[in-house]
Amino acid sequence: MILAEERADALLTQRIDRMHARDRLGLIIFIVVLWCTMLFALFTIWPFIAVPGIRIILSVACALVLIFNTAAIVAMLRHYSDDKHFIYGLDLKHLDEMRARRR
Repeated sequence: MILAEERADALLTQRIDRMHARDRLGLIIFIVVLWCTMLFALFTIWPFIAVPGIRIILSVACALVLIFNTAAIVAMLRHYSDDKHFIYGLDLKHLDEMRARRR
């Protein structure tokens, strides 16, 4: 009986690690796409901005958006790493219950 529980715990831990890895990869891709998009937009409109003050404002605004969004996502990743067994365990429990209901 104990061996079956250990196997179930090991399987759950593997599933949690896979879900966490997918979420981490998705967030890293999101950060890269965000940076590329914001910098592309800034550099695309740069030649059309004649007022130096507007260039400064746009540069600072772009930098703030990138820094704060990146920091928020990094903080979320750290939180998910710390509490991944609680967060993903609960998700997996509900997913398993939904699958059982369908059958």
